[in-house]
Amino acid sequence: MTVSSKAKYRRILLKISGEALMGNSKHGIDPAVIKYITQEVASVLALGVQIGIVIGGGNFFRGKALFEAGLGLVTGDNMGTLATVINALAMRDIFEGNDIATVIMSAIPMSGIVDHFDRRRAVRALEEGNVVLFAAGTGNPLVTTDSALSLRGVEVEADLLLKATNVDGIYSSDPQKDPSAKRYQRLTYQEVLEKELAVMDLAAFCQARDHNMLLRVFNLRKAGALLNIVVGKDEGTLVS
Repeated sequence: MTVSSKAKYRRILLKISGEALMGNSKHGIDPAVIKYITQEVASVLALGVQIGIVIGGGNFFRGKALFEAGLGLVTGDNMGTLATVINALAMRDIFEGNDIATVIMSAIPMSGIVDHFDRRRAVRALEEGNVVLFAAGTGNPLVTTDSALSLRGVEVEADLLLKATNVDGIYSSDPQKDPSAKRYQRLTYQEVLEKELAVMDLAAFCQARDHNMLLRVFNLRKAGALLNIVVGKDEGTLVS
C-alpha cells in the first residue's frame, strides 16, 4: 500500500471499548455506531494508512452483579473475553459489507470462527491493506484490553496508539463532574504518573512508556477526529 503524503502515520492501532459500541442503547451494539465507525475507518484507509483495532466487550458483559452472586473473577473475565469476539464478528461483517477487507485475530484459539493471533500474519495482513481486529484481549484473565492495546501495539510496531473515549482528551479532573477541569494537549508519560491522571490501566501505560510508544486519547464520537489525527491535526491529548 502507498501511504498518502497527507498522512503522518503509516500504521495505527485503535482501541474501541464495548461501551462505545452501545451508543445510546443500554446493551449490545448500536447499528448507527458501527456505521459511523465504518465511515471513519474508511476515510483513513483511503490515505493508505494501516489500521488495527483492539475491541472491548463491556456492551455484552459487566460482571459486577454476577460477582456479588458468587461468580469468580477469572470466570467473569473469560466471559468478557468471549464478548470481545462477538463484537469483532459483528464489526467484520459490517466492514466487509462496505468493501473494507477485514481479518479477525483472537488471542484464544477459536478454530472455524476466527484466526488465532500470529504476529507475523497480523503484520502481513496490515501491509496488504486489511483492517485487523484484535479480539479476546491478551488471552489472559485479570488483564484489561488496555494491555491488549499496548501489547499488540508493540508487537505490530504501530506508529501510534489511539484510545477512544467519550471525552476529547485527558483532563486534570473528571470534566463531567468538574466544570473547571483543564484539558491537556500534550503530556509526557512521567507527567501523567506525577499528576496521577487516570489514562489507562497502569500496567498497560507503563508498557507503552517503556517501548516509547506514542499514545493519543481522543473522542471517537467527534466526526472526522480519526482522520484529523492521521493527518497531524491536534485532537485530544498526545502522550509521549
